[in-house]
This record gives sequence, structure tokens and C-alpha cells, in this order.
Amino acid sequence: MSSPADRAASVAALRSDLTAAGFTVAALTELWGEEAAEALHRGQRVPAERALARREPSALGTLATLFVLGRPQPVAAADNALPSLGIDGARELGLLRVADGTASPSVDLRPYAFVDVLGAAEWWIVSDLGELALGHALPEDHVLGVGGASMTLSGLMLQRPARTALDLGTGCGIQALHARRHAERVVATDISERALELAALNADLNDVDGIEFRLGSMFEPVAGERFDHIVSNPPFVITPRTDGVPAYEYRDGGMVGDALVAAFVAGCGEHLEPGGVAQLLGNWEYHGYADALERVRGWIDASAVPLDAWVVERDTEDAPGYAETWIRDGGTKPGTDAFDRLLAAWLDDFDARDVRQVGFGYLLLRRSEGAPTLRRFERIHGSLGANEAGLGVALDAALAAHDLQVALDDGGLATLRLAVAGDVTEERHLWPGADAPTAILLRQGGGFGRTVSADTGLAALVGASDGELSVGAIVAALAQLLEVDEGALLADLLPAVRGMLVDGLLIVPAQD
Repeated sequence: MSSPADRAASVAALRSDLTAAGFTVAALTELWGEEAAEALHRGQRVPAERALARREPSALGTLATLFVLGRPQPVAAADNALPSLGIDGARELGLLRVADGTASPSVDLRPYAFVDVLGAAEWWIVSDLGELALGHALPEDHVLGVGGASMTLSGLMLQRPARTALDLGTGCGIQALHARRHAERVVATDISERALELAALNADLNDVDGIEFRLGSMFEPVAGERFDHIVSNPPFVITPRTDGVPAYEYRDGGMVGDALVAAFVAGCGEHLEPGGVAQLLGNWEYHGYADALERVRGWIDASAVPLDAWVVERDTEDAPGYAETWIRDGGTKPGTDAFDRLLAAWLDDFDARDVRQVGFGYLLLRRSEGAPTLRRFERIHGSLGANEAGLGVALDAALAAHDLQVALDDGGLATLRLAVAGDVTEERHLWPGADAPTAILLRQGGGFGRTVSADTGLAALVGASDGELSVGAIVAALAQLLEVDEGALLADLLPAVRGMLVDGLLIVPAQD
């Protein structure tokens, strides 16, 4: 066992070698091309291997073959690609296995690029080898790398400065790394010792300090502690509690149905500072013909701590489709006896609880200092707007706008000087030869990409909102122009103004 100082020196050497080889997302894409990169996302490595075969040998090519494609390389080539760390150092860190003059990868190691409010950045992320490299179904203690769900959560993450943050179920540590970008101190927990080892390696490899790693389930490792921000991509996948069904640590929390998400909701409030926010991904079951979002509302309403809540369902999947998705995710191939056996177990489990379909989405929960004022449960199954720095920026602005408008009565709201957001466009539909439009649509380019159907009055109000005139002054002018009662027009338009303010179509312009 190497000393902490020796390990730190080895990690620094690995960092130096990856940097020297130019081991970045852009360099890998250039190495094998866009088409091969897309094929890799689909789990196909042949196009990338063919592209590499046409290239001159290089340190970048060797590292890509070992750690991205999961293919062995000659020891000499691996040693040349890691001149500072060396083969022995790579073995000591658990990166490579060596036998008969061949170096084989023990882990997946690849670059990961992103953009947030602090700008563009890139890390290297170590995780366990996937199904493609292993050539068989995943082991139950598999530590997942950066996938679609983890990128969804990191994109949703609020990026406001915080004193403390908790990443519950950290896995490879990706959310803890993101949280450290805005939090002074981060606690990252997991039930898997292997996950914590890799998460700590990723923090060290990317020279990120201020993260404390703790072993344990749910909120047990942070008993009695509170945080300004909690994030979690928990093991929420609904899995039958049946012998012979793999219980993957990275996705299965060991509870029946969607009870893990319900347990998170029940427990998170006590671990939030007043005004603190928890964000998580989750599944919820549709029992019979009941509305699953009403079940989620019940979990939140039952919390011992008052919580503001914003829940977004992004998609649903019927019971057979859901089961098939997660059986394939574990590496069991359709058309095999093992797949059919697992599918039957899943469907038996769903039938026992009358589960017709499963919803997927995200929850934002905030510890309220008084009675909750935010209760938003919505389905957004289509595409979102363009959010380069992540949807979390729009969510943060929406929370601030909600707090602003909820504190104002109609008279106060009418005094605001608002401006139409720069990503809003107007679309008008007219019958040929008609003077007046049959429909006016206000479309949002960022945020959730919302579309608001507006009448002439609302469209005119939005169009005149340039930050100079108050809402009340604009409505007064419109009432005179349209020859309608000013009070009635104001009462008609203000609810829409509140909604558009929260959704980000209208904004309070920054003061010079």
C-alpha cells in the first residue's frame, strides 16, 4: 500500500501525462472523427478503431485505445504514453493490469467537457469499465461514469454561491465536482466504498479540494447536519425485490417501487438550511389510472419540514418498456433466456402494485421559512430551450422571480418596470386577407422553451416592456387605445405577467 504522499505524486504524474498527450474531448473527436464519436455514444467502437488504424501511433491514440475503447495495448506503448507515471505507477493506481507483455485497462478514463456560469472547463473522469469493454453484463458493484442522467442533473444544478453542499449518492463524484464550483465545502456520500475511492481519485486527478467523502446510506452519514444545497442522482431505478434480479449499486436503492424517492423527499428538509435547496432526479409510479404527480405532491405535503416544490415530469414509459430499458442497461441482451426471465420478474413486480407506467423527471425542493408559496407540478415532455450554461441558471432566476412577484400585491406588481427577455420571439397567424391575427404566440428560446398564447392586449404589453415604463403605465395606455376599462384590463393581464415573470419571458432589467 503506497503512502498518501506517494499516491499524490502518482496522481500528479498521471495528470501531467494526460495533459502532455492532449487527452481532451476535442482531441479525441479529431482523432477518430465526428461519426466515430457518435458511434461510441451508441456503444459501437469499430468506427473509432478503424479510424485509429489509419493514424500514426501516438500517446493520445494509445490512451484512447486503453481507457476509452477498453482495448489492451503492448506494455511498451502504454509505458511510452505514460512517461511520468509509468506502468508500475498505473498498476499501483489501479488503472492497468499487466500480463504477458500486454497492458489491459482496469478502469474507464476519459475527458469530460462542460460549460457553466464560470465558463468552459474540462475534467478527466475515472469509472468502472462498461459493458463494451467487459464483454458481458455489468457486476452489481459497478461504478458508473458520466451518463445522460448525470449530465441532466449537473445541467439542472443551481450555481449560486453556497457555503455547504451535499452530494448524496455521489458515484464517480461528478456531481460533487460540479457542486464544488459554487460551494465552499462539499460532503459526498455513497453506500459503495469502491465509488468513494474512484470519486476521491477524480477529485485529486482534477486538483479539486474541499470535498469530504463519507460512506453510508441516504442521510445517515450527515445526521444532524444541514446544507445550503443538496444534489442527488440517487439509485432510484425501480427493481423487483426478487432472487436472481441483479441489484446494481449505482441504480438500485434496495427499496420497493419508488419508495427511495419518497424517502429522500421525507428526509431532505431536515438537512436543509432555511432557504436551502435540494435537487434530484427520480422515478414515480402510475398506479392504475391515478395521477403519479399527485402521489409526488402527497410526499411533499407530508414532509415534517415545510417545502417549496417544483416538480417536472420529463417523460413516461409503459411498464414493459421501462423494464426492457433497465435490463438492457445492465448488459443483459434481448432475445436471451436471461433477458426473458428478468422481464418476467419486472412485470410480475409491476402487476403486484398495478403499475401501468413510470414517470421520470426532476424535483426542486426548498426549505421554506414560513408557509410554502411554490407548488408547481408540470409535465414538459417536449424539447427544452437552449441553455448553454445549463438549465440551472434559468431555474435560479425563476426562483428569484417567484419570490419577487409573490411578495407583491397587484398594486406593487403594476409599479414594476419590466423588459421582454432577449430570447423571446413573437409569432402571428392570420387568415389570408384578415386584419387581425387568429393566434399570437410568444416563444421562449432558453429556459424550458415555453410558448405562451397571447391576446392582443398581452402581446402589446410584452412588446412595450422595455424597462422604461411600468406595467401599470403600459396598461393605462393600452386601455385608452383599446377603449376598455383600465382596471378590468389590469386585472386580466397581471396573472399572465406573474407567470411570464417566473418563466423568464419578462425580466426585471439590471440597474446601471
